[in-house]
Amino acid sequence: IDLLQNVQVQAIIGPQKSSEADIVIDLGDKAHVPIISFSATSLSVSSRSPYFIRATQNDSAQVNAITSIIQAFKWREVVIVYDNSDYGNGITPYLIDALQEEQIRVPYKSVISVSATNDEIRLELDKVMNMQNKVFIVDMSDSLGSRLFLIAKEIGMVSEGYVWIITDRLTNLLESMDTTVIASMQGVLGIKPYINASLELDNFTNRWKKKFHLQDLNIDGLRAYDTISTLAMAAERVGATKSLFEKPRTKSNLTDITSIKTSGTGPELLDAISKTIFKGLSGDFYFINGQLQSPVLQILNIIGKGEREIGFWTPEHGISKDLNLTSRQMYSTSMANFRTIIWPGESMTVPTSGKKLRVGVPVKAGFNEFVKVERNMYTNKTTITGYAIDVFNLVMAALPYFVAYEFVPFMNADGSSSGSVDELVYQVYTERFDAVVGDTTITCNRSMYADFTLPYTEGGLSMMVALKDDSKKTTWIFLKPLTTDLWLTSGAFFILTGKIVFTTAIVAILLVMILEWVRFLGIYFNIFEGLRKQEKVGWHGCEAIAVSAIFS
Repeated sequence: IDLLQNVQVQAIIGPQKSSEADIVIDLGDKAHVPIISFSATSLSVSSRSPYFIRATQNDSAQVNAITSIIQAFKWREVVIVYDNSDYGNGITPYLIDALQEEQIRVPYKSVISVSATNDEIRLELDKVMNMQNKVFIVDMSDSLGSRLFLIAKEIGMVSEGYVWIITDRLTNLLESMDTTVIASMQGVLGIKPYINASLELDNFTNRWKKKFHLQDLNIDGLRAYDTISTLAMAAERVGATKSLFEKPRTKSNLTDITSIKTSGTGPELLDAISKTIFKGLSGDFYFINGQLQSPVLQILNIIGKGEREIGFWTPEHGISKDLNLTSRQMYSTSMANFRTIIWPGESMTVPTSGKKLRVGVPVKAGFNEFVKVERNMYTNKTTITGYAIDVFNLVMAALPYFVAYEFVPFMNADGSSSGSVDELVYQVYTERFDAVVGDTTITCNRSMYADFTLPYTEGGLSMMVALKDDSKKTTWIFLKPLTTDLWLTSGAFFILTGKIVFTTAIVAILLVMILEWVRFLGIYFNIFEGLRKQEKVGWHGCEAIAVSAIFS
């Protein structure tokens, strides 16, 4: 109020907390003074005033990014761990809504006080550790988050099978954390705004380190610098006009808030800020309707002494390995769009959101086409196969989400059955098994302890009876097997056979005739040659003898 009343400032950069934003926004709207905040990310911050400019990304971007990550790995349940600060209480309701919209359950919310002791943190972690869910989303300050992961590592919650995802409140400050804290966060996934490397950023970082001997600026520091640059360029565009504040037309005995003066240059300065577009240290810097644009988020995997990039998230394309995407690229939440991820415990296997389902399998001798349990006495390895097992595997593979399960034979240490099928079904009731797969007949007694799926065969009653043949035995009964198709086929083969025989006979007759002609021609020429040499007959006499010999 003092800045507006006495100093008569033309713009205000701040506040740093979302909880303070509503009050300052109302004051700026009253005085027509632009309020620029580079750290108020909460969606609860009012945007009803045109004089409020958010020089950072609101929480909706990372809420949608986290939801896409959960979708990519088909986790169906998550636990949210957050502090009871304005930041934690601000983002959590929107995160729950986004998850539930995608059919992702949040069975438990773990709220930790900002002033919690290590014992209180350990007690809360022990509580969530006993739950089936092993996927956690953490949103809290760096000081509280550091203690949380140190304790979680100590009690074995940052190990194989667990999943931890942190918001940008922690990811933005990873570089300032101790090495012991980073060591306790191995395999954790995090998201933060993407900063494109540039020569200007490198030069600025080098000057910053030389002058202040400090580490690199985080995203908040870079956006603060870009915010001041935006305001300076807008002020130059407006020009060095005299600050004019008009007094409200009210009575003089009002409070300070109601008597705030109105800036005459505020609307012009606000318009200049909205039209300022430039490439800042944090990337492309411009506003649309008072909101900073280009919400590109970087997805990181904490490995070794730092972080490793595994993908990006954008509102247009979802999850992707790089940013060189065409406008035709569809929104994707595919797990294949991530680079290689190393999970807690240095595991390469994607963890599940809960414990494995224990599926009981009956062990019995005899017909084993439905379920067959074979045990290798040398390797002590059990192999389970059969029709029922194949059906169960196909059903689980067809689910839209991943469910881990294991087959557990209902047998003793020596390989013999542990009991009857009734006793096996009863194990589902006692929660030793989550399900039973096998040729288990549905009976009234078993239905009292477990639910059954539909049987493989069609439901209903069937009877097998002898079929009485009323057909009379006749002389022509042998013709009954001869159907119409068989008659037609037989006739076709009869005609074909006759044609082949006829063709073969014609060829044989022609060959005989040719051979006869050749034989008689040989006789003719032999007689002719002999008579000619003896000169006893003339030419015509030889021809007459030959013709008579041929036709005799």
